[in-house]
Amino acid sequence: MFDKTILAAAAAIFTTPVFAETDLPFALDWKFEGPSAPYFHALDSGYFTDAGMAVTISEGAGSLDAIPKVATGAFPIGFADINSLMRFLDQNPGAPVTAVMMVYDKPPFAIVGRRSLGVETPADLEGKVLGAPPPDGAWAQFPIFAAETGIDVSAITVEPVGFPTREPMLAEGNVAAITGFSFSSTLNLKRLGVPAEDISVLLMADYGVDLYGNAIIVNTDFAQANPELVTGFLSAVAMGWKDAIASPDVAIEALIARNPAADAALETERLQMAIDANVMTDFVVANGMGSIDNDRMMNAIEQTKSVYEFQNEPDASLYFDPSYLPTDGSLMLQ
Repeated sequence: MFDKTILAAAAAIFTTPVFAETDLPFALDWKFEGPSAPYFHALDSGYFTDAGMAVTISEGAGSLDAIPKVATGAFPIGFADINSLMRFLDQNPGAPVTAVMMVYDKPPFAIVGRRSLGVETPADLEGKVLGAPPPDGAWAQFPIFAAETGIDVSAITVEPVGFPTREPMLAEGNVAAITGFSFSSTLNLKRLGVPAEDISVLLMADYGVDLYGNAIIVNTDFAQANPELVTGFLSAVAMGWKDAIASPDVAIEALIARNPAADAALETERLQMAIDANVMTDFVVANGMGSIDNDRMMNAIEQTKSVYEFQNEPDASLYFDPSYLPTDGSLMLQ
């Protein structure tokens, strides 16, 4: 069972009445890049302040990074891969963390390769070297991708790589392909000088992987004590994304203010890739941001069961709680 004594230091926060300008640290999954611009834009636009909170945003170190931060109470709210959350909760029963708002309705999990190194289709990975960071969310789903495409995993040489060296190794030809988020790896390769026409992107969702992607996650003790605060946060996030979809270049200005070394044009392109491929899906256009389709979630759990042995019976209600989603229309992005 999850050791709840680690929550002692945060207990006072969770039982304190909510006043104006409640401090609310938010843990991202990754660095300050294009797809994080909507959160900074929401911050600069006063959307969080209007909802009664003073939000601070911290970068992360991968798809798994925010989950233990939120589960332990170090951060009351974060952004993480819901599939990694499933496995974390299976391995830590009773951990006070769940997803409350889907952001990447179509996950960016991808195999990114180079055509000049012979990678254009899933079958091309056989006989090649694949670079994969062990904590990478895309690598965690690779067995499902392999099963759905029928490739022979034993014919692929998997090279464990670090996040900082992943794209440089592909750019230098030391590996033929890598696992990663489509928008992150593609734009990083372009920044390293790899021609766009030499980059092949195999988005796992286009090859039978029916999973969801990253979501806003909360510490459930905090959320139960502060439901209006959580709903206000989610509404502010949706408004930040709505503005970013309408004017990506404006949202990027808020990002560059935090990461002046970033290339504004490159990060705008990265943000637009995330909007087009991962956020503004047909489901989101029709239903608004944040919710999930229950049948699809059950199928995602079944796919996960095919490559991961759950210690406990999986329960979708543990992984996603829609009760905090705003009902004021703010989730409609068009």
